[in-house]
Amino acid sequence: MQFSATLAIVAVTVVVSILAWKNQSLFDKLILWPPAIARRGEYWRLLTHGFIHADGMHLIFNMVTLYSFGQGMEVLFSRLGLPWPWGFVGFYLSAILVAILPTYLGNKNNPQYRSLGASGAVSAVLFASILFNPWSMLLVFFIPMPAILFAAAYVAYSIWMDRKGGDNINHSAHLWGAGYGILFTLLLEPKVLELFWRRLMHPNW
Repeated sequence: MQFSATLAIVAVTVVVSILAWKNQSLFDKLILWPPAIARRGEYWRLLTHGFIHADGMHLIFNMVTLYSFGQGMEVLFSRLGLPWPWGFVGFYLSAILVAILPTYLGNKNNPQYRSLGASGAVSAVLFASILFNPWSMLLVFFIPMPAILFAAAYVAYSIWMDRKGGDNINHSAHLWGAGYGILFTLLLEPKVLELFWRRLMHPNW
């Protein structure tokens, strides 16, 4: 059986999340708490927050999405010259970091702020995959929807909710993760933009 970096990431995230739920001290050490980074130099939190989740539904939603799109992106990235499997792992970890940096910088001295979850990195994987197949069908709350339409709705909703606030969800990380997934892919192979446009103009349902 061929090794899957995506499956390994999912397994590690599930195990770490469950362990953190059972151990409050571990949970507190892994979560993104900006003052601990700014004042105590606990920089690992910029990555470890992406391996813990608030509850089972939060974990399942992120990991199902990652599993659904991650393995395909492993193959595509390797075909574009990214070393497999560590290239994909590097992309995923860097997506966790890039997605959370604006949040961290904006809350460096806010002791009330906490953030956790893999949503930023998962958004990076999802939006990178949309570049290759914008008309692939996604199940959004069990309703089929073309990926490109979901992407547009997702971005619009995230911008709106980020400005509105009040729901304890880091929508900024979703947006930065999505943008990073697109930028990373285009820097790896600029011709993907031409492929995206060509496929976008010729819907394949």
